[in-house]
Amino acid sequence: MKRLAPDLRPASVSPLQLSVYCRLSLIFFFTPFLFFLDVFAAAVTAETCRHDNGTGSAAAGNQSEAEEVSEDDADWWRSEGGNQNCGWTDLLRYGQTLFSVGLLLGSLVGGAISDRYGKRPVLLVCVCVHAVCALVPAVLPQLLVFLAVRCVTGVCCCCINICAFSLAVEWTSPSARLWPPAFLPFCFSLGTMGGAPLAWLSPTWTRLHLAMAVPQLVCLPLYLAIPESPSWLLLKRKMDVLDGYRSNSPADKQCVDLLLDSAWSDLQKAAEAQKAETPAGGHAPCDIAHLRHPTVLLRLFIMSYLSAASALTYFGICMNIGSFGVGVYSAQFFSGLSEAPCLLVPLIGLGRRPISMLALLLSGAACFVSLLLSRCDVAPVLVMTSALLGKLCILAATFISTLYCIELFPTVVRQRCISLVNLCFRLGCLVNTLVPPSPGGAISLAAMVAYSSGPIIGCALCLLLPETSHIPLPDSVEDCDRQPRLLSMRALWRTGCFFSKLMSAESKKTQKDDKQTPDTQTGLI
Repeated sequence: MKRLAPDLRPASVSPLQLSVYCRLSLIFFFTPFLFFLDVFAAAVTAETCRHDNGTGSAAAGNQSEAEEVSEDDADWWRSEGGNQNCGWTDLLRYGQTLFSVGLLLGSLVGGAISDRYGKRPVLLVCVCVHAVCALVPAVLPQLLVFLAVRCVTGVCCCCINICAFSLAVEWTSPSARLWPPAFLPFCFSLGTMGGAPLAWLSPTWTRLHLAMAVPQLVCLPLYLAIPESPSWLLLKRKMDVLDGYRSNSPADKQCVDLLLDSAWSDLQKAAEAQKAETPAGGHAPCDIAHLRHPTVLLRLFIMSYLSAASALTYFGICMNIGSFGVGVYSAQFFSGLSEAPCLLVPLIGLGRRPISMLALLLSGAACFVSLLLSRCDVAPVLVMTSALLGKLCILAATFISTLYCIELFPTVVRQRCISLVNLCFRLGCLVNTLVPPSPGGAISLAAMVAYSSGPIIGCALCLLLPETSHIPLPDSVEDCDRQPRLLSMRALWRTGCFFSKLMSAESKKTQKDDKQTPDTQTGLI
């Protein structure tokens, strides 16, 4: 393939790129509708329970409205035992657990399926199933159906996240690839804010799911225009599809040529790295041998811990947003609003490690302050504000770690290491859902301590990582060892040995001086 000049850059965003960004942003806008459905479902179910049992506090003038609200769900509620003890509200957390299980399953199979069949078809299938999953509970309001649908929804959400991020990054020029991982979460935060008023205007179980499903079903035809990843098409030798993309417009041709040149360069670097790792007349070492290298193991451990701690803090605050004493719908709206400033993270001129350390430290401090305020007699708004600040900072740290993982690991094991780190993130989500709520409905003391201490410990561990901004991606383990590091295990060991020898020498000198000092009582040396 003909290599392009290194300084060739697209003059502006091509129509094909604009089509990708607009449609992926729309998908990410609708994803939080079902991502946080358990929060809205718990509120609607509790309200329906109060009306159905006649314990609502509505005035006499609003009694007919309360009866109308509960009439749609009365039969379903009685079939699930709602008149006995309203215990179905407690079962909603199992829907959240099954959703996290679906996220875990999606992280295990999503990458492999998209690499084999392409990111576009997998994305289209998951978006369609995602919209149908929003509609099914409205048509079949049964508990087992709802729980099963939550698991399938989790799988779809994870696969959508994998495919959409890959398409956005692979359709972006190398010089601007920091923006898609910031722009798509920004659209996610807008969807979080948009879902709150929709849920507030849908006071029944059926209306809630219809409000979450209908907008997605209407927009499904728009996603058919999403193109396939140019890197995947190049790898599968589907040049006819690439030629079709080139023929759209001169700007699309220039864009596709630049992206193919970058993809071809990456493939060549991976092949050269694989060849360099292969000894003469032998076989290439397996991935397990590379994973056992101390540098790779240390980075894998740190990034896995950061991923799990970030997931525990972020989802712990998101899924318990109604436990701060503020209305669920307004709290969810401000929860999405608090994530919007993450769009400005690419404008910060600091490196990967300083931003990660600063974001983790601020997140842990904000969660700790929220814990202290919750134990004092202060306004719930202040407690929630501090917790949302911690959530914003941990989201920024998660965004940076997405790029940090790519730049920390060598090409030969990069994809496998990233998969393991993502697996730890999903495990953190799952562990968070298994923590039982406190009797009073507030976040427990142990949970808040975990939310605050986890990021602070991760901030300290970042000292062992190198700075990777403006540095070429490592192709081998030797390239990882040559990356600049502030501290390393070997440096810590040498520093400890140096101070140990220094203290030993000082101790021997002190003992020698004591022996040579005259005794004031006996006059003996």
